[in-house]
Amino acid sequence: MNPLEQWLHAQAEHGRRIYLVLDADGQLEERNALIAVLDSDQYRNLYVGTLAASLADMAPYLIQLESTEHPALQTLLHTPGRNWGWLGSAETGDLETLTRHWQDRLISGERPNQALYRIHDNRVLGRALAFLLPEQRPDFLGPLSSVCYWHADQWQSANNPAPGMYPLPPDPAWSKTPIPEATFTGQQFENTRRYLVREHSERLIKLVEQYDLDTWLRQQLELARTWQWREPEQIHFLLTQSLQASSYALPKAWLPKPAETPSMHFDRLYQEALYWQGDAPL
Repeated sequence: MNPLEQWLHAQAEHGRRIYLVLDADGQLEERNALIAVLDSDQYRNLYVGTLAASLADMAPYLIQLESTEHPALQTLLHTPGRNWGWLGSAETGDLETLTRHWQDRLISGERPNQALYRIHDNRVLGRALAFLLPEQRPDFLGPLSSVCYWHADQWQSANNPAPGMYPLPPDPAWSKTPIPEATFTGQQFENTRRYLVREHSERLIKLVEQYDLDTWLRQQLELARTWQWREPEQIHFLLTQSLQASSYALPKAWLPKPAETPSMHFDRLYQEALYWQGDAPL
C-alpha cells in the first residue's frame, strides 16, 4: 500500500470518520459531484458566516465523506499535484465543531491588515506541520485526530497527540511558519488584491479605466519590496496613498533620502500624510 492507502486503512481500523477539506477554486466539478449525493448537514462552506463571506462562491468546503470510492474523490486522490486540499479524520461526526474550529483560524491579523489564512491549501498545511512542535499541533488541528496531505511531491500524514476543541491562541505558532519567497509573493498579491476589491472597490473601478489592476498592484508591491517596507501597515499605507495619488502613482518626493532607513522613510512619509490631512503637525 502507498502512504495514502496506509493512512486510510489506519483510520478505518480506529473507526474514525474521514473529512475532505476541498479548495473549490479549480475543483467545482468535483465539489458539486460530491455534495450532490450528500445531505446538507454533511458539508459546510467555510467562508459563510465569516469575514470572508463575500468570497463564498469560491470558498473551500469541509465535507464529511461517506465513502472514499466516489468517482469525484478518486479523481482528486489520483491527481494530488492539483493541490486541491487535504484529508482529515476525527473520532466523531461533529461537523459543526470542526467547522467552527477552522473558521476561527481563517482570518489572521487585525483590520485593516487582515489576511486569509489558506487553511484549505495542502502546501500551507504541510509547511505548518513541518514547522510546529508536536505539542503545538493540538491548537492547530483541533478535533482532528490525523491528517493526510500531498506535500513535497509525496503523500504525508501527521497525527494530533491531543484532539479537542481549543481556543485560538493570541499569537498562533503556525502564523510564524517560514514561507518560501515565491510563495510569499504570490500569497501577498492574492490577499492584497482581495482586500482592495472588498474595501476600496470604488477607487479600483476608476483605476481600471486607465490601468490593468494586476499589473498596477504588482508594481506597487515591488515598490514596497524595493523600499524594504514589509510590515502590513506599511503596505496598506503605500497602497491607499497610491490609490489617491495623481495617475495612481506616488510622486518623486516619496523616494527615500540618502542614509534614510526604511523605518525612517516610512515615518517621514506617514507624518507628512497626516499633516496634509490635518491630523498631525509636520
